[in-house]
Amino acid sequence: MNDLSVTLAAAVTSGKILPSAKANIESLLAGSASDLPKRAVSELLEAEMFSELNDRFFKTLAFGTGGLRGRTIGRTITASEQGAGGPNGRPEFPCVGTATMNYYNVSRAIRGLIAYMKSVGGKSGGKVTFVFAHDTRHFSKDFADFCAKVCAEHGCDAYVFDGPRSTPQLSFAIRQLRADSGVVITASHNPSHDCGFKAYFNDGAQIVEPHATAIIGEVNAVTSECYEPLPIAQQGTIKTLGADFDEVYVTLLKTLLLQPELLKKTSTKIVFTNLHGTGGHINVPMLRQLGFEVLTVPEQDIQDGRFPTVDSPNPENGPALAMAIQLAESSGAEIVIGTDPDADRMGVAARDDHGKMVLLTGNQIGSLMAWYRLKTMFELGWISHSNRTRAVLIKTFVTTELQTAIADSFGVSVVDTLTGFKYISAKLKKYEDAIPSDKKGDYRNLTEDETRALRLEYSRFFVFGGEESYGYLGSDAVRDKDANGATLMFAEVAAYAKSVGKTLPRLLDELFEQFGYYLEVGKSLTMEGADGAAKIQTLANSYANDPPKLIDGSEVVRFRDFSSQDIYDQEGDLLPKEKMLFFDLADGRSFAVRPSGTEPKIKYYLYGKSKVSGDLAATKQQVADSIHALWKWIEIDANSRG
Repeated sequence: MNDLSVTLAAAVTSGKILPSAKANIESLLAGSASDLPKRAVSELLEAEMFSELNDRFFKTLAFGTGGLRGRTIGRTITASEQGAGGPNGRPEFPCVGTATMNYYNVSRAIRGLIAYMKSVGGKSGGKVTFVFAHDTRHFSKDFADFCAKVCAEHGCDAYVFDGPRSTPQLSFAIRQLRADSGVVITASHNPSHDCGFKAYFNDGAQIVEPHATAIIGEVNAVTSECYEPLPIAQQGTIKTLGADFDEVYVTLLKTLLLQPELLKKTSTKIVFTNLHGTGGHINVPMLRQLGFEVLTVPEQDIQDGRFPTVDSPNPENGPALAMAIQLAESSGAEIVIGTDPDADRMGVAARDDHGKMVLLTGNQIGSLMAWYRLKTMFELGWISHSNRTRAVLIKTFVTTELQTAIADSFGVSVVDTLTGFKYISAKLKKYEDAIPSDKKGDYRNLTEDETRALRLEYSRFFVFGGEESYGYLGSDAVRDKDANGATLMFAEVAAYAKSVGKTLPRLLDELFEQFGYYLEVGKSLTMEGADGAAKIQTLANSYANDPPKLIDGSEVVRFRDFSSQDIYDQEGDLLPKEKMLFFDLADGRSFAVRPSGTEPKIKYYLYGKSKVSGDLAATKQQVADSIHALWKWIEIDANSRG
C-alpha cells in the first residue's frame, strides 16, 4: 500500500491521476475484503493506464434516477479481473473501482439500504423483508444472490426469484408480498458492459425523497465491505419465488385487456423479441394463451448478457428490432414488439397501408394506447361525463403534448411529472393514500374493478401513464414502467385496428388529422469518463447561467429551470428540483435539455407541432424540417459553450 501511495502521489503531482481518484483508490483498498483491488490497481499503474484509473475512481457511485449504475466490465480488463473467466465470456470478477459496479459498491448499497429500512421499521412482524430480482446481464445473478445473503446475515428475510425476471415483476412482488423494500439488479437497456442496482420502497416504487437522501447517507457511511454476520439464530431466511408467483403476476396483467371479445373475432400475428433478456418469460406464453399468434426470433430468445445479435439491447433503436422485422416481413405478421433486457421498455414496428414495416416512436406508441384506453373506457361506461374529472392520464414533461390534446378531447385531465417513472409512481401513491382508510381496507387485495370504483369516487383513477423513452403503465398494482403490461395493451390496440380494417400507422395518422401533427425527436451528446462528466456539467450550467434569448430565429417566450425555479404541476404540487431546462419558442417549437442520470450523455428533447389543414404528408415534412433546423442550431450553440 505504501509503494502504491507513493506512485499515486507522483501521478497526481504530474497531473496524470485526479486527486479524487487517488483518494478513492486508497479508500477502496483500505476497505476491501480481498486483495483483488490492489492487484488490479497495480496492473493498471504498471501499464500507465491513467485514463482507465481516472474513469474507474473519479467518483463513488451514488443513487441517481436508476439507483446505482455503472460498468461491471472495464474498457481494459486486468488479468486479475479476468481470472478463470465466467459464463458467456465475461471475466471472473467484476470491474474494480469506486465508480463501477462490483461487490464493494453492491455491498455498500445493500447494507446502507438495510440500515435505513431497519431504522424506519419492518412491517413483517418487526423483521425487515426484501425482494430481489435480476435480469440476464453479466454478474446480475451473482449480485442478487449476494444481496440476499447479506440481508439474511443482517437479520432480514429475503425473497429471490429462481431465474431472470423483469423489473415490473419485482415492483409487483414487493406490493404483493408486503415487503419493506426490494432491488432489481439490472442496467436496463444499457450496453452489455454495464450493470446496476435499482432500489424500491415498500409501495413497490423506486426510492424518492426524503428516503433517497437518507439512504445515500447510510450508504456513504459504509466504508468497508467487511462486516460481522449475526449469529445463525438471529439471521433471516431466503425463500425462492418461481412459476406459481409468475401466475399471480400474469393474472394481474390479464386485467389490462379491455375488450377480450376482439381476440375472438380476429387473430393478430405478432413477432416478439426479448433481445436476450427477460421479456419472453411472461409475454410469449401469456399472448399465446390469450389467442394471439406469436412468433419469436430464435437467436434472440437465448438469455445472454452479451446481447450477441445487437449492438445495443434497446428497443428504442431501430437496429435492435431488425431481425424481428425481417421475420415479420417473411411471415406476414402485423406488428413487431421488442422489450429490453429487464422488460420495462417496449418498442414497436407496425405494417403500414403499403405493407411496409415502420418503426413507431415511444410518444406515438403511448399516444395510441392512451387514446384507445380512454375511448374504450368511456364506451364500457367505466368513465362517464359525471366522473371524468376524477380520471387522469400521467406523463412526463418531456412526453408528447399529443397525449394532452387527446385527454382534453375526452374531458380527462393530464398531470405532468419530472423525468423518471418514480415520479409517476409517487402520484399513484398519492391517489391511493387519498382513499379513506375505512373504505379501502386492504387495498392490494382488491380487484381492479374494486380499486377503480374507489378511485373514481374518492380519489383519482389512473387511466394510463407513460414517458417518451418507451415506458408505459396501465395499472396502479405495479409502480414502475411495465413492458409486459404494455405488450398486452398494445397487442389489443393492434387487434382493434385490424377489427376495423385499419393499420396502426393509419390509425395514428387519423389521430394527427384530428388533434394536430406532433413530432418529437430525441438527441444527445455523449461524453464518457471523468472528463466527460465535467464537460456535461459545464454545458448544463451554461444553459442555466446564460440561457439563449433567440433560438434559430425565434424568440424564447418561456424559459423554465427545473433546478432553481419553484415549478408546480397541474395538481398544485411543488416539483422536486431536477437538472432540466425547458425552452418554448414563439413559433411553437420547444426543446428540453438535461444530463442523463444513468448514461454519460446530455439529452435533448426537441418538439414541433402544426395543425393539419390539408396534406398531412406536407405538414409532416414542414415540421420535420423545422426540428432539423432547431437541432443544427443547438449543436452549433453547444459547441460554442465549450
